[in-house]
Amino acid sequence: MTDRQAPWTEDQVRALAPDASSLAAARKLAGRWRATGAAGTAVWGLCQGSGSKPYQTIVDLAGPAYKCSCPSRKFPCKHALSLLLTWSGGAVPAEDAPADFAAEWLAGRAAKAAAPPKTKAAATPSQATVEQRRARVSAGLTELEVWLTDQIRTGLAQTDRSFAAYEAIAARMVDAQAPGVAATLRRLPAQVVTTEHWPELLLREYARLHLLVLAHRTLDALPEPLQAGIRTHVGYPTQAESVLAEPAVRDRWLVLGMRVSEEERLHTRRTWLRARGSGRWAVLIEHSFGTPNFTGEVPVPGHEVDADLHYYPGAAPLRVQWGTRHGAPEPFTTVPSTGGTTIDDALDAYAGALSNDPWLRAWPALLAEVVPVLGEHGWQLVDADGVALPLSAGARPWRLIAVSGGHPVTVTGEWRADGFDPISVFAAGEVTDLETEFPTQSAATPELADLVSVALLGTARRNADSVELAGAVAAAVPQRSGEPAVRLLDTAALQDLYLRGGRLPGSAPKPDPASDDPRRLLPRQAADRLSRLLADKSAFLPEWFAAAAPFDFRLPDVLCVQALTAASDSGLRAPLLRLAGRRGRWLAARNPAWSGLLDSFPVDRSATVETNPGESESAGTQDIWLFGAPGERKDWLALLRRTDPATARETLSSAWAKESGPIKAELLALLGDGLNLDDEPLLERALDDRRGDVRRTATGLLARLPGSAFGQRMAARVSSWVRVDADGTVTVTVPAEVDAESRRDGITDSTDQPKMRWDTPDSTVKTLHQAIAATPLTTWASLVTGSDTAAAASTRTPPSRGVPWSAEAVPGTERDTATAALTMTLPPRYAKAIVDGWVDATLAQRDTTWARALFAHATPTEQAVLRRRELFTLLDATDRIEHVLDLDAHQLTELHAILPGLGHPWPRQVADHVLRLLGERARTTARQPHATAGVYTDRALLTAAGVHLPVDLATRVTAIADTTEDPAWQQAFHRLAHDLTDRATMLEELR
Repeated sequence: MTDRQAPWTEDQVRALAPDASSLAAARKLAGRWRATGAAGTAVWGLCQGSGSKPYQTIVDLAGPAYKCSCPSRKFPCKHALSLLLTWSGGAVPAEDAPADFAAEWLAGRAAKAAAPPKTKAAATPSQATVEQRRARVSAGLTELEVWLTDQIRTGLAQTDRSFAAYEAIAARMVDAQAPGVAATLRRLPAQVVTTEHWPELLLREYARLHLLVLAHRTLDALPEPLQAGIRTHVGYPTQAESVLAEPAVRDRWLVLGMRVSEEERLHTRRTWLRARGSGRWAVLIEHSFGTPNFTGEVPVPGHEVDADLHYYPGAAPLRVQWGTRHGAPEPFTTVPSTGGTTIDDALDAYAGALSNDPWLRAWPALLAEVVPVLGEHGWQLVDADGVALPLSAGARPWRLIAVSGGHPVTVTGEWRADGFDPISVFAAGEVTDLETEFPTQSAATPELADLVSVALLGTARRNADSVELAGAVAAAVPQRSGEPAVRLLDTAALQDLYLRGGRLPGSAPKPDPASDDPRRLLPRQAADRLSRLLADKSAFLPEWFAAAAPFDFRLPDVLCVQALTAASDSGLRAPLLRLAGRRGRWLAARNPAWSGLLDSFPVDRSATVETNPGESESAGTQDIWLFGAPGERKDWLALLRRTDPATARETLSSAWAKESGPIKAELLALLGDGLNLDDEPLLERALDDRRGDVRRTATGLLARLPGSAFGQRMAARVSSWVRVDADGTVTVTVPAEVDAESRRDGITDSTDQPKMRWDTPDSTVKTLHQAIAATPLTTWASLVTGSDTAAAASTRTPPSRGVPWSAEAVPGTERDTATAALTMTLPPRYAKAIVDGWVDATLAQRDTTWARALFAHATPTEQAVLRRRELFTLLDATDRIEHVLDLDAHQLTELHAILPGLGHPWPRQVADHVLRLLGERARTTARQPHATAGVYTDRALLTAAGVHLPVDLATRVTAIADTTEDPAWQQAFHRLAHDLTDRATMLEELR
């Protein structure tokens, strides 16, 4: 067993997962494996679970078959999936022979395979049994015919359409051993409830059942293939052995699509295959009750295999059983046109199959070089000549639209009575699953309207003789007297077949395609990773976006759908839209649910270079500012602000009078990057704007300029309201109503300001808080000490224009001022307003001296954790690290609260300290099992560590886990090591 099999791809492993939750759980086990190995067709390993004994997991790739000592009833279990994923990633070493526990199980499988097969008793039922079953079925179908004619005679509007009514007749069909008919009847009540044109649906289904009853009545007179098809539709069982006895059809079979559906806990997987040589279609149908545990022998879409298939007997054979394989599955990059790939070919094939099997509901089709189009008649597929085929009603094929982008693609699907149901799309040499469910809606058919009207009223009130039919249908209707209801069912069945088989294609114009995005495509593994991160709303997303930003990748087209959906989260919007690029913008313009994102797309810089190759970049991009979408204009101005602040300010100032809407405040906020006193005139001008959000943005920016006229007005205002006595007692006198100048400066009532962190009905408290938050902190030097030095500090010369205000300009006496201010006796009524005002002013003015004093001494208010964290970020890096290192294992709550202020990743000294503290907590738990140091107490800190620890500490964390005695902490450390390894892999995928 020394020849090692090549590792499977991750797609192959994913296809084995019984459900999405098992795959997600498997990914979380990546860091828990040891003693892994691979030899021949075997892969094995030990996975540490919550207990002391690891799970023994073995996979025989030849089956594949799985063995795991865990109690899971899923096959494969999460441990087997995790082992295969680890092997797929190249982390399982090659060995000369399997481990003992694996060798024992593999030897047992080999011995069982070598043993002579047991002789099975003949599965063929006796003739008497066959006749008995047929008699039961015939009797049941006779009762069904009576029930159907009663429904039509009474009128669909008058009959009982409840679930109980259909369940009663379906139960009778089960008793009559006609489960196929019973299944059709049981689906009807739900379709009636959810379908607007339910009378047409019922008439079609009743006519179909009526035709099946008539066919079964004359079963012996029909050709054998048609007999087999009728028995299948009724529900006669077909033994797998008898199918395998059918002649084998050998070819290279392309796996073009796969779907899993579930009905009453019965999971069904359908796999669509097409023969490369003959173009013949085959559908493999597998069932699993309870959980979707399907065999792994079916290749994933995008692969082909040389194999024998055995078709179930029927008039239009399509369903198959696997036979002998003659090779391993291989990926394919081309799909031959053998067997027809045009719209006309698809319609002809469906009509031919329908003529052989009138009860057929769908037939596979491969449409090459078609473009999905949304027009006045709904979604359609249009070929190069403008010939169009409608999609099924209710289809929302956004993944198909994303992959196409208005360009021709090859689509695999099924043609049904009401349209084409796309299953997968083939483009750029890859098959992409469209992840659509089976259609549950259908469109009304005008040609059946007259017959539906008769059925709705009932043949007891109206007959169908006056209904105009096509000549072919009228000639085919049996000319027999008797029950009008039977005649209506005959007519409806023939009319329905005529319409379905004679469907003609339409026509439609093709849309303007999306332009190509010249940026580098996001690597496949990184794209898969991003998809999982978005689906899980992972905490790793900010790090992923930051690592990907320098590369300026573009998303794979199909991933744009998930990205646009996730962009509803404003925190993810900017990086996702930049990744989505041109294809994402093209898609958003066509989906009303995403159209609101169009204003947020950033500037397409490559488009500017392409369309203006002879112009300078500034000249070429000026049109973006003049004519671009709001998102593009913001992005353009933000870049200009970073590179040329003066030009950006002048550009915004010249356009200020013409700006309107929410974009006005957003553009003004961009001045915050490199804010300086040269921006003051425009900000003062914005204080008089009609929009409240513009005025609030202006006051927020002016508050960051202590040397501005705004700051001087606020200082004068606060100095007149606040008096500090010699003993440090503060007296506050705030007017109940403020003047017009104060309102202009942003001191307003609560209707025109953001909600405060605490609420109070006292308007003077809110007024004082707003004023202090916008007042230069240097003002407090004169209020606290009254010294000439302090007064000079409050009126010191501001930095020169054009230079951003910096904390370096703070005089040395400010530390004494902050300390003295925090020792004053504040009036209880205004204490919160004053302290929170200081905090807000400190954060706005980025004053490290006040931040240090407030962080160390201020009494926190209700938002203590958040405010301390914000102040903590203003401290010098050395001070922040020293403060963290001073915290011990009894202060982990404080540690977790302030760690986000350290940035990402955490400094090495902090990371070492956190691991040391967590190790102490684990040892405490091991010594005192009932102590309050359990892992669940510290899960928030462990989660944060998984996100922010340097990724190269994974080996050290694993060593800590191996020496930890408490099982819960051991598992927590293993999970932490896995998170670090996962992040390291995540970052490596982007390189």
